[in-house]
Amino acid sequence: MTTFALIFTLSAIGISETVYLIKMRLAAEEPVCPIGGGCEAVLGSAYSKIFFVPNDILGLLAYIAISVISALLVIEVGAENFLSLALKILVALASLASLFFTYLQWRVVRAWCFWCLMSAFTIWLQGIIILISVAI
Repeated sequence: MTTFALIFTLSAIGISETVYLIKMRLAAEEPVCPIGGGCEAVLGSAYSKIFFVPNDILGLLAYIAISVISALLVIEVGAENFLSLALKILVALASLASLFFTYLQWRVVRAWCFWCLMSAFTIWLQGIIILISVAI
């Protein structure tokens, strides 16, 4: 249960971060970029959308799904095997997507977005927590 509570907490951080980015984008304001200063280059790049859907929206949906699934696992509503498998698959897919977007920042856009990296580390930490819980 501790594993799922940690994943839920990290999802709350991810939700907060993506909501901030969505708010800034809708207000046509540049987000504060505390480290690096490349946020506007990354967030305004051609890679900031997948099939016309902004990446911040996709990230928010992923974090909400992870949050709901982990909350259901914490309160033990049943179907734990299915929910646990769904959580593992979702975190794995989000981790791969974050790896791809981090590569794009590094090699294609050649700028670093603090918020994008924070989101990637949040997802990767969730993946590490799942891997450690499986190994124990």
